Amino acid sequence: MSSGIVDTPSAVTPPVPVALVVLDGRSTGADDIVRLADGTARPVPGTDAMKRAEESWCAARRIAATGRVYGRSTGVGANRNEDVPTEAAADHGLRLLRSHAGAIGAELPARQIRAMLAVRANQLLAGGAGLRPTVVTALCAALESGAHPAVNEFGSVGTGDIAALAQLGLALAGEHPWRGRDGSPTSTPEPLALDNNDALALISSNALTLGQSALALHELRGLIGATQVVAALSLLAVDGSHEAYAAPVHAARPHRGSVEVARRMRELTGAADRPTPPLGRIQDPYGFRCLPQIHGPAHDAADALEAVLAVEINAAAENPLICPEDMAAYHHGGFYQAQLALALDHFRLAVTQVARLSTSRLSTLNEPAYTRLRPFLADHEPAASGVMILEYAAGAALGDLRAFSAPASLGHAVLSRGVEEQASFASLAARQTLRACGAYRLVVGCELVAAVRALRQRDLRPDQGLPAARALELAEAVLDAEQADRPLTDDVAAAAALLDRFTDIWRGTTS
Repeated sequence: MSSGIVDTPSAVTPPVPVALVVLDGRSTGADDIVRLADGTARPVPGTDAMKRAEESWCAARRIAATGRVYGRSTGVGANRNEDVPTEAAADHGLRLLRSHAGAIGAELPARQIRAMLAVRANQLLAGGAGLRPTVVTALCAALESGAHPAVNEFGSVGTGDIAALAQLGLALAGEHPWRGRDGSPTSTPEPLALDNNDALALISSNALTLGQSALALHELRGLIGATQVVAALSLLAVDGSHEAYAAPVHAARPHRGSVEVARRMRELTGAADRPTPPLGRIQDPYGFRCLPQIHGPAHDAADALEAVLAVEINAAAENPLICPEDMAAYHHGGFYQAQLALALDHFRLAVTQVARLSTSRLSTLNEPAYTRLRPFLADHEPAASGVMILEYAAGAALGDLRAFSAPASLGHAVLSRGVEEQASFASLAARQTLRACGAYRLVVGCELVAAVRALRQRDLRPDQGLPAARALELAEAVLDAEQADRPLTDDVAAAAALLDRFTDIWRGTTS
């Protein structure tokens, strides 16, 4: 789900189109968050959404003035029954931010923090936080200027990114450092007045976790697609059969993801819907034969994760929920991120299966029975090792990927004197999903180096006009053609970087 993207001319002459993402708290999608995080689009708060935020803020102040409201007229966590005296209310919000801005570890990259700002601005426009609308304006201004608060990595267990968002709150109030686009210190924006009605309303969110999840989904979904393009080149290099991708096979077992992967494989390679059986071996190893059955679930898992993000990015999940229609503050557990944690865990497990299949194809590429070449695609020197080391390198990177795929949702925590006795660890799941991206790239980069080497040695080319032919052309332009034994570190790095171009090729196969 995505909000409308509008192209409008800037003040530059000649006009330069500037993409706008309209934040409306209703239909903003994960891809919109990625655009804002990358700075390729500008945020614009929707008019109706700003009215909702204004109504929510006015209602929250009236409700808090006439009754006990968690975090506004009381303490938080185990201090929920501690009333805040009227004479102390003015400072309560800042004290809450100061005490909770204790995130630890390394500072996060600007892109992740910008994603957090975008998510939080959009959530506030859903109209349930009861936070002053000028905060939305300030967050959008930061996204436009490139400034972002310094935010440290650790502080959440999946029940709210309260430490990271408290750092944001202090930055808005002028008490915490800002960073520029390149991560260097920058001037502090004009401080924003925050009071006891604003603090908890700002930090009661999982905006950082959601932003990180959107970034990870975007990258890994694209890499899974790129892997299919690499697999198409490997299939050509081993004279693989197209039968595994035949339309009747998948019509007989119509899982959506597998059906689509098989269709794309036919388009990449130019295979017919009902290909002629090969004259040679009856069937291929699993790395080729089971590709739709393994890639398909990964695409399905990506779709499931995107559906969860579509809800959460537009959710009024703050506790308490301010409902202007009822003039009520509802205390609840809507901040708990079980759906997100489970979706992220599922996605990583599916991604790891795809990467493992890449190492299977790499092993096949090293076998003379499939390539008709020397073992390990070596040159003609005696006992040459060729690409032998790539199996070890890919296996090592896959080991990291396998470790990152451990279910974060199995975690457990009892916090705040036992009042908060459960945790989703969605925050850990998001971090692990982001970390998986680098290891995944390297695994598939190893396969691409071997596939291109095998195609060069066999002097094989896909038919011109096929997507696979374009992929091979791109790869040959960046990968060294030297076949003698030599270090392959730079080759794998170049291949891993090329995968983003392969993603574009894969997306071009959409019917």
